Amino acid sequence: EGGTRSRLPGLRCDRVRDAEEGAAVRSDRPPLPAMNSLEQAEDLKAFERRLTEYIACLQPATGRWRMILIVVSVCTATGAWNWLIDPETQKVSFFTSLWNHPFFTISCITLIGLFFAGIHKRVVAPSIIAARCRTVLAEYNMSCDDTGKLILKPRPHVQ
Repeated sequence: EGGTRSRLPGLRCDRVRDAEEGAAVRSDRPPLPAMNSLEQAEDLKAFERRLTEYIACLQPATGRWRMILIVVSVCTATGAWNWLIDPETQKVSFFTSLWNHPFFTISCITLIGLFFAGIHKRVVAPSIIAARCRTVLAEYNMSCDDTGKLILKPRPHVQ
């Protein structure tokens, strides 16, 4: 239907497909009833649980991407060292020296390919989510840590 499935079983995220449809839906809704503090606290706890669950869900994949990046970076650095200390590198053309050092060439191409594929975003995905949540939560005088736990800030005093 109009929603999308979450990666976590049992959770569903409904999104409105069209911006115009979203505007019509929002304007046609009756105003929300006033919530008491218990309902607000339950909503905040539910939001916090969902946020921490989502960030925790990203951690295993993030760890794998970090390991891949580390391995390919070490391979590239090792290959670069061997390429640079080879006395033949200075005597032959650039492309010939790369052809003579296939380990460095392949690992360097792999590293460049990983960056074009977006590995730099995948290794910091939980931090990106937390930073975006902090931006939105700042309007409500709240914040969150890197694990998704909510931080309630004291209300500013109006004088």
